[in-house]
Amino acid sequence: MAVARSRVLDLMKVQCRIFSTTYNPERLRTGNKVLRQRLKGPSLAAYYPRRVVTLKDLQKAYPDLETWDEDEEDRLESLQIAKQRGKGAPKKKRTAEESKKFASRKKKPVVIEPKRTTF
Repeated sequence: MAVARSRVLDLMKVQCRIFSTTYNPERLRTGNKVLRQRLKGPSLAAYYPRRVVTLKDLQKAYPDLETWDEDEEDRLESLQIAKQRGKGAPKKKRTAEESKKFASRKKKPVVIEPKRTTF
């Protein structure tokens, strides 16, 4: 014995009201499953430790205050030594012509001509 469709729909309405779900008799894709999930933002934010104030932050906040960053000075000194040895970064090209000049330079193939002998 088959039950009438209207009776089944009424039962679904009551069921959705009791279990606080969305009534969707056409079973359309509404994205409700995703919207009911817990938000991930707060748990992701709590996973990473809070940012600690660094010496650079203090220098930005108080530019007139004289500070000494030993790590930065060591880095700059090693860069200077590398440049003196010729191991530094190449100089930037100032114009488009300079950058094209070195990019388009290709070696031309060498053509060897056979020797001509005259009798």
